[in-house]
Amino acid sequence: MRQISKLYQRPNRRGRPGGSTRIPQGGGRIVAVPAPQPATRFQFQDILYAKRDGIATVTINRPQAYNAYTTTTLSEMSQAFQDASWDDAVGVLVLTGAGDHAFCTGGDVKEYASVYLRRPRNYWKYMGLFAQTLDLLRNLGKPVIARLNGIVAGGGNELNMACDLAVAADHVTIRQVGTRVGSVAAGGATQWLPLHIGDRRAREMLFTCEPITAQQALEWGLVNRVVAAAALDAAVAELAQKLLDKFPECTRYTKQQVNFWKDLAWHLTIGHARDWLTLHMASWEPLEGMTAFVEKRAPDYAGLRQRAAEGRSSEVPWGAPLRTCPSCGAKHLPEEFVFCGRCGARLEAADA
Repeated sequence: MRQISKLYQRPNRRGRPGGSTRIPQGGGRIVAVPAPQPATRFQFQDILYAKRDGIATVTINRPQAYNAYTTTTLSEMSQAFQDASWDDAVGVLVLTGAGDHAFCTGGDVKEYASVYLRRPRNYWKYMGLFAQTLDLLRNLGKPVIARLNGIVAGGGNELNMACDLAVAADHVTIRQVGTRVGSVAAGGATQWLPLHIGDRRAREMLFTCEPITAQQALEWGLVNRVVAAAALDAAVAELAQKLLDKFPECTRYTKQQVNFWKDLAWHLTIGHARDWLTLHMASWEPLEGMTAFVEKRAPDYAGLRQRAAEGRSSEVPWGAPLRTCPSCGAKHLPEEFVFCGRCGARLEAADA
């Protein structure tokens, strides 16, 4: 009997793969088929997952962090999206955030600073998980509504754009933050913002990181509807019902066709974006940007420009590892070090 793929395993009580549904075929063959589960079978930590009356709802449940996502959050969303995709009783998925302050503010910068600045190579794995999450959302086979209930920032707007439709409360603001925090919004924003709002508007949002209001987002085509916060749930439910009252297979293939330009922009760029962001994670800009965020201070943008103007490295913190200690022989010391990190001896100026 052939090995059953883990992708077709149903989750166990802890929400992790733990079994599969198999059906006998002609000739005694056993094949695995996707097996949706009751939402209550999943015991998620960072998200809430519910299925009712043909609508699956995924809620990022980290209001204390303005619904910023962690590695765990992305993993759990991927499981929920896959389950909703496989469940023929589900016709629409709604993605939202807990509370009324934020839909999603992108990746958790504290996790970036504590985990990925220490081991930049692991950011490549993280970006693979992020890309997988967006792929599962875009290829769900069913319409997805973004229920925007507060701040939409960074990767949160990339999640928004990965959805098919968006309904926003009137207090919502939307912004990109990449160049402000030492990153590049290449996980969907650089690819999709120009398609949503036009080239010049996209460049302004990406370069300046200034927020736009819900009304601006409506006028620019980034959301479909803007309603009072008290009317948000009713507006989402009304739109979801309109989608449910359509033929499911025709809707699925319509989504596939409309995805063409987004797919083209995404698949031509996400691979090298993933590699560049991983390499960049070890450089000065994310180090300064994320440290400033954690320390709640303004980043020293001018200082990095000054380093470059003086001919000092703006890529490698403390300079390239080119120095050797004349006292203990330690090699590969950063060129800006004044003292040896091994023995403490003062490094000779002539060695700089």
